[in-house]
Amino acid sequence: MSISPVRAPRAVISADVVQRFIDIVGAKHAITNASEQESYLVEDRGLYRGHTPVVLRPGSVTEVAAILRLATETATPIVPQGGNTGLVGGQVPHSGEVLLSLNRLDRIRDIDATSNTITCEAGVILAKVQDAAAQVNRLFPLSLGAEGSCTIGGNLSTNAGGTGALAYGVARDLVLGLEVVLPDGRVWHGLNKLKKDNTGYDLKDLFIGAEGTLGVITAAVLKLFPRPSTIETAFIGLASPSAAIGLLNLVQERTGGAATSFELIKALALEFALRHGQGVRDPLSTRHPWYVLLQLSSQRAGLRGVMEEVLAEAAERGLIEDAAIAESLEQAKAFWRIREILPEVQKPEGGSVKHDVSVPIALIPEFLELADAAVQKVVPGARPVPFGHAGDGNIHYNISQPLGADKAQFLARWDEVNAAVHAVVTKLGGSISAEHGIGVMKRDLLPGVKDPVALDLMRTLKRTLDPSNILNPGKVV
Repeated sequence: MSISPVRAPRAVISADVVQRFIDIVGAKHAITNASEQESYLVEDRGLYRGHTPVVLRPGSVTEVAAILRLATETATPIVPQGGNTGLVGGQVPHSGEVLLSLNRLDRIRDIDATSNTITCEAGVILAKVQDAAAQVNRLFPLSLGAEGSCTIGGNLSTNAGGTGALAYGVARDLVLGLEVVLPDGRVWHGLNKLKKDNTGYDLKDLFIGAEGTLGVITAAVLKLFPRPSTIETAFIGLASPSAAIGLLNLVQERTGGAATSFELIKALALEFALRHGQGVRDPLSTRHPWYVLLQLSSQRAGLRGVMEEVLAEAAERGLIEDAAIAESLEQAKAFWRIREILPEVQKPEGGSVKHDVSVPIALIPEFLELADAAVQKVVPGARPVPFGHAGDGNIHYNISQPLGADKAQFLARWDEVNAAVHAVVTKLGGSISAEHGIGVMKRDLLPGVKDPVALDLMRTLKRTLDPSNILNPGKVV
């Protein structure tokens, strides 16, 4: 596979400076041993491997501020990191930078059920926030495959999306306030619970999605919602993506906003799950070209009847071919497991070229048709395995190698395949990064797809807030 080059110059950090950093957090919380650093330096797929003189694990905002002050003073580049679950290489110290791990900042500072907020530090695991909300009968709706290991700081820094974006929006939509340490060590105390605050620029949006290039998020005030008392889940067989979009429109019209997830899955993806997923069963009696995993949630009773009525009408209209409604929590979990394991079950099928893209919802069928044709021109016999959050236009358009092909030779065409798919995305007014970010993987692609004025504004913000270019150099811009 061809990886976009990292443009940050190789960091040269003296032993004296490294020791000054260690003194801030204490030797117990500074990792210099190469084997102990391994889990911080290699991302899950093994596409990126970094190196660093030291992994710093501060335990307070004060220590983070001291680290960044010293970094500015000594012109030492810093790479912030959450749970190391990123998929575009943004959290890896590619050029020998100091790694700043936020995983010790793991306190939930406050839960306010009346205001529907939770205030937590950047290193808190997403699943822990979900559980804390549930304990006060509230819902924190951000939900990702990596929720057992990804952190709130990383979620916000990459503006994570996930399966709940249809109803609740992406990470940016779930934030009321932030605490951020700036590159010079100043701390912006922006933790407020206010839905209305028109006292100037909304600064928090500068740092959400910035991938640690403008400041280090150390805490956040997040929105909570009433916890649904009823959830209904259905696994649905359809003939085409067009039928799926028709179903989506019907569901939204008939359920009054109760649709909280609408996941589109190609038949080949289900085949991979059945072939390689332990204990996975087909929820339907016959195979279909496409599937939808639909979830409805409500605080009111009677949701089962609503689901049945919607599916019956969809069948009458010819939008769906078959459907199974989960009869128990365990069956609903089994439906969801099919969706959750799709990235993993592609691995035994050989090389996979991946895309995290979004297009206008109405254009999803056209995108899939054009992208399939474009990929076949580049690599005849390649097997597209698209799935994802069709309710918000985000498709993970992954492509498995042709049967019998050489994995290395297929992955060597990564950039070529990317270019073909991204050309279709751009033509349809979409985005080449729906929820994974830019990092280093897509940095060199930005000038070709981003409005030049927007890109200039991004670079201006970087120069203004981080004139010494110490925070995550070589990433995003």
